[in-house]
Amino acid sequence: MSANSFDARTTLNVGDESYEIFKLDKVEGSARLPYSLKVLLENLLRTEDGANITADHIRALGGWDPNAEPSEEIQFTPARVIMQDFTGVPCVVDLATMREAVKELGGDPAKINPLAPAEMVIDHSVIADVFGRRDAFEINTDIEYDRNKERYQFLRWGQTAFNEFAVVPPGTGIVHQVNIERLARTVMVRNGQAYPDTCVGTDSHTTMVNGLGVLGWGVGGIEAEAAMLGQPVSMLIPRVVGFKLTGKLQPGVTATDLVLTITDMLRKHGVVGKFVEFYGDGVGAVPLANRATLGNMSPEFGSTCAIFPIDGETINYLRLTGRPEQQLALVEAYAKEQGLWHDPAVEPEYSEYIELDVSTVVPSISGPKRPQDRVVLTEAKAKFRAALPDYVKDVDEAGKESFPASDAPANGVRPTAPTTVTAPDGKTYEIDHGAVVIASITSCTNTSNPSVMLGAALLAKKAVERGLTVKPWVKTTLAPGSKVVMDYYEKAGLTPYMEKLGFNLVGYGCVTCIGNSGPLPEEVSAAINASDLAAVSVLSGNRNFEGRINPDVKMNYLASPPLVVAYAIAGSMDLDITTEPLGVDSEGKAVYLADIWPSDQEVADTVASSIDQDMFTKSYADVFAGDHRWQSLEVPTGDTFEWDPNSTYVRKPTYFEGMTMDLTPVADIAGARVLAKLGDSVTTDHISPAGNIKADSPAGKYLADHGVERKDFNSYGSRRGNHEVMIRGTFANIRLRNQIAPGTEGGFTKDFTQSDAPVTTIYDASVNYQDAGIPLVVLAGKEYGSGSSRDWAAKGTSLLGVKAVIAESYERIHRSNLIGMGVIPLQFPAGHTADSLGLDGSETFSFTGIAALNEGSTPKTVKVTTDTGVEFDAVVRIDTPGEADYYRNGGIMQYVLRSLVGK
Repeated sequence: MSANSFDARTTLNVGDESYEIFKLDKVEGSARLPYSLKVLLENLLRTEDGANITADHIRALGGWDPNAEPSEEIQFTPARVIMQDFTGVPCVVDLATMREAVKELGGDPAKINPLAPAEMVIDHSVIADVFGRRDAFEINTDIEYDRNKERYQFLRWGQTAFNEFAVVPPGTGIVHQVNIERLARTVMVRNGQAYPDTCVGTDSHTTMVNGLGVLGWGVGGIEAEAAMLGQPVSMLIPRVVGFKLTGKLQPGVTATDLVLTITDMLRKHGVVGKFVEFYGDGVGAVPLANRATLGNMSPEFGSTCAIFPIDGETINYLRLTGRPEQQLALVEAYAKEQGLWHDPAVEPEYSEYIELDVSTVVPSISGPKRPQDRVVLTEAKAKFRAALPDYVKDVDEAGKESFPASDAPANGVRPTAPTTVTAPDGKTYEIDHGAVVIASITSCTNTSNPSVMLGAALLAKKAVERGLTVKPWVKTTLAPGSKVVMDYYEKAGLTPYMEKLGFNLVGYGCVTCIGNSGPLPEEVSAAINASDLAAVSVLSGNRNFEGRINPDVKMNYLASPPLVVAYAIAGSMDLDITTEPLGVDSEGKAVYLADIWPSDQEVADTVASSIDQDMFTKSYADVFAGDHRWQSLEVPTGDTFEWDPNSTYVRKPTYFEGMTMDLTPVADIAGARVLAKLGDSVTTDHISPAGNIKADSPAGKYLADHGVERKDFNSYGSRRGNHEVMIRGTFANIRLRNQIAPGTEGGFTKDFTQSDAPVTTIYDASVNYQDAGIPLVVLAGKEYGSGSSRDWAAKGTSLLGVKAVIAESYERIHRSNLIGMGVIPLQFPAGHTADSLGLDGSETFSFTGIAALNEGSTPKTVKVTTDTGVEFDAVVRIDTPGEADYYRNGGIMQYVLRSLVGK
């Protein structure tokens, strides 16, 4: 029950129903707040307990100073938690382990239950093994179940063992699209109360739901577990960036082009740790699908969220997707009652202002390795040639960055390595650097958007009618975000044209965007590796980091679905598709992109005629039931899970071994060695295990030792429930360059426990360090830990024995996750780097001042010294009192356990 210090509790009547609500206008200053902060204010009013959330916190938010730097901590209690299976399985593993730990500490295991709705969508496990044929979906789904049977049985157990935990089975759609089409409420109703729907999710693209007016963002699995168990998310009242939209898109410009442009703008502006909120006259003209696309890319901007307020377009979308009429009436009535309904005539106060006339947006792609590296489509060929020297062997790569930027001058000359490929049918063709070997319509960002999906299919129709085909070396895949996509393709009569170009349905899941692109045809893979070609993928995704998409592919470009189809036809990035022909038609005439690009009116007419409410109602009628494969799984029973000692998928982790109710005092760190010295833009993809498991890697050897055949290795993501595999894959990305071990690429380091400091795998070195009782440290550059909110990036770091990370700057979620796993994040003094301080990674480090945390406060800096005489004060990046409590407890899970048992 809320303490209700502001007398805000009242009743809202909607039709025949009445709901308890907490009125925002009872708090002075609330009317001028941005939409997102109003949602946070309601959250505090409703959860005010006089201890963690007080009247002072509420007054501080009501009196928010838009110009101030964040300093006031509040406790945000999300209404629900959403998960995908890669990050969700470890959450359920941890909850199952916590039940046993609570029992051992003398508590009640039944207390380990989600206290708020927790929903998981299994969307990360399907791999595009089979493509370009009509039965690809069925075959890939069968393989998925065969590979993941243990995991799926475990999740079905969780669905029965835990209250408030629901699972959307495989083959349904992508978590974020299922969220906006079915799971999101916009206004929650629970225990007689109505309040804004808010959520945190174990995937950074949780922000897609911002397009529906739902405040939410990605957190690590560690934070999500705490939220499920009733722990609020500790945060500072943020700065809010107002992004004003005016004008409308020019013909031929897509929502993807818009989002890549805004990503470029906001990255340059700097929005890390801030809320972004769209406002202005132009908001009403932005379709909900485009809003979701913009919200989805918030992690690529670097912002915590990118939200749109509720308006008539929100209601229209909720109606289209089959939400009940009473829910629609409630959303509208509640939003208007609380001042959450968008009024373009009212301009809230913002910390910073940005404006974009969307009519200035031009067709764009992004690459070859970061979402923010936007390339104007007309310059794509030249920019590809400029970047290419960084990806061929004869270029000097002696730079000290782990991931040198692709900024070589465009001189019109490029290395070539033409390579002949012989197909299984005996035909031969030639590929070179820049060959597009993967063209994939995939990911949550764009497959939720009917305008770009139908735009791609209409382009395919026109291409087929002109006699164009996809080049034989291109792996073409279609992985929609929900079944509704295939329904409207079918109704529009466009499926045959997509299939004619090889874009057959391969699965409903994240697929290429997360590295589940599957193997290339053997002859293509062999040719690429024999000549070390800089092969290219083009995908309609949101992530194109190095080593992510496919081990054979060096350069990755993000593009709209229609451009994915166009590049599949072109077959090369070394082609200006805006001026050079994509191919020739059946009469030998050149066919240009402009000849087959559908008009905006064609796309709009097709959207209007091919999508209806019944499609959504039918697809989501029994969304948690699953198909015959899901229903036929044998399900374990009982409140605690029966761990199979022979399982290589699900194993009981070691986090709570030896844990007691008493805190172990925080200690300074002495005699630490450097496990890795890394450069700028090291992402969670580089740290966390992801993608394929190589046979000669520590993880591959572990699986082989446990009797797993190479063909059954599956991916790191599918084995996230097994800490033994995940530790061995941490820092093992094939593109990681550890400066301690120059000349290597992948998970290698020097082992200073040996007299000659040999180069070995990071995992093997960590075993030796831990056996010798030597703590470890990681040195890094700017934007350390950017990318997906992968909890294993922090879990693996901790389990390898790393006690501290020193970086120039951090991504928000990874910094928080490190604390959640008992690793202290430190920052180099302003203006200094590892190199400027003369650190090469061979030093022994000591850290003093950390123990001051035992006194109940957090030191601003700690003293760092090395055996080589280097000294500096590192900034402590434990940013809130809540984070300090987690660190004192050895991690967030230990904190929650002690709290629950203590009650």
